[in-house]
Amino acid sequence: MLLGLRTIVYYVTDIEEAKNWYTKVLGIKPYYDTPYYVGYNVGGYELGLHPGKGGSSEKETGSVAYWGVSNIEIAFKHLILMGATPHSEIQDVGENIQVAAVLDPFGNILGIIENPNFSLS
Repeated sequence: MLLGLRTIVYYVTDIEEAKNWYTKVLGIKPYYDTPYYVGYNVGGYELGLHPGKGGSSEKETGSVAYWGVSNIEIAFKHLILMGATPHSEIQDVGENIQVAAVLDPFGNILGIIENPNFSLS
C-alpha cells in the first residue's frame, strides 16, 4: 500500500556542487551528508542527492515531483535567481492551483505547486 510521497532523489554529476546549491536554495543544511548520498528534510519529506549522470531535461521522460510552495511567483523567481533555468512557466491548472518547473543546474526537473486546496493539517 502506498503511504504517500516520502523521498525524491535527484542524480547529480557533482555531489558537492549540488549540495552547495541545494543548501543555498533550501536555506537548510542536509541532515545526512556522505560522498554517496546527501539528504535534506524539507517539510517532512526527503530530497536526496545521489552521484550519477544527472537528470534529463526531456518533459516526456520520467516523472516530476512537485514541491509545495506558499507563493509560486516568489518561489519561481528565487529558483531562477539561484541559477535554475525555466522548464515550464507558471500556469493555472484550475481551482486556483498553479504549477511550474525549473531545471536545476544538474539537469533535474524541479516542480513547484501552489495549491490552496491542499493542507497537511
